Amino acid sequence: MKVVIADDEPLARERLRALLAEHPGIEVVAEAENGLDALQACSQHRPDMVLLDIAMPGVDGLEAARHLAAFDPRPAVVFCTAYDEHALSAFEAAAIDYLMKPIRAERLAAALERARTFIAGRETQAPASSSSQPRTHLCARLRGSLRLIPVDEVHYLQAEEKYVVVHHARGEDLIEESLKSLEEEFGGRFVRIHRNCLVARHELVEIKRIGDGHVQAILRHGKEPLEVSRRCVAGLRETVKTL
Repeated sequence: MKVVIADDEPLARERLRALLAEHPGIEVVAEAENGLDALQACSQHRPDMVLLDIAMPGVDGLEAARHLAAFDPRPAVVFCTAYDEHALSAFEAAAIDYLMKPIRAERLAAALERARTFIAGRETQAPASSSSQPRTHLCARLRGSLRLIPVDEVHYLQAEEKYVVVHHARGEDLIEESLKSLEEEFGGRFVRIHRNCLVARHELVEIKRIGDGHVQAILRHGKEPLEVSRRCVAGLRETVKTL
């Protein structure tokens, strides 16, 4: 079983390495000091299991787990933390176990067994349900690496074939998610203006009708107006009034 350890404390990583060394067939393929490094390591090594701290700088463990739930194959996520108040959020993020520090050998052994069961049934499992807590970043894959895009920097999302183009403050990136799932997760932040486009509410300046009867949305940071479908016009007018 391939394992990634993610913890910002070197001593915590060392203890986990030592405990894992007592189990034949376990290979630690990478270590990470924060959530972004953990996602990069998982993208590169495709581990079976991730031992994930929660309180890490930058992208924390809960955020990382929400992204890992969309990986294919999806690794078994086990949280290792000094805080018990995150347990509910951890299982909402599709973790299979929650270990309290200092990690006891018998609890880690039980988590490994849970991971083996998870891996054995992974092919027949449905995709993890979305957490009730929306992500703060979107994850784009770039030639073997990952880029995290802060959701509050996104201007609009536009579907193109099997991808979604994220137009954001630093440029454009492709993500492998559906516009429908993004609307469900971030419905309070984005508004649909077309079957293939969601716009950040804070980006909407006005909507206007042009000469041929079409309607366009003007964005605060848009290079050009975006087309508004007829079925979205009425609802969009009401949205603009409340901004």
